[in-house]
Amino acid sequence: MPVYDYKCAEHGVFNDLATMDDSDKPCACPRCGELSARIIRLSPELVRMAPEKKHAHEVNERNQHEPTHSTKDRRADDEQHSKGCGCERKIGKSNLLYTAKGEKMFPSMRPWMISH
Repeated sequence: MPVYDYKCAEHGVFNDLATMDDSDKPCACPRCGELSARIIRLSPELVRMAPEKKHAHEVNERNQHEPTHSTKDRRADDEQHSKGCGCERKIGKSNLLYTAKGEKMFPSMRPWMISH
């Protein structure tokens, strides 16, 4: 059974075991017995994260399995970066590695990529 966090108005946060079916139901506080609502805690790093960085993480998560589409603007951007702009963006050569069995492996492989 999973452990869920609850918050009593008088005694603060506590946790308790509950079935997944009962996860949205209030739980009795172990000190006073008052029914307390379930809460979801967030990591302090997420709460204090800069909005720009949070947005970048959301975009990366959303796009991690999507292929990059070639457009005129994208190709122009790639040409700019290939001239050594210093942003350390990798253009062109991939990081091809071989396994012990001699099979090709790409460290940044995405599920939709097919190796020959």
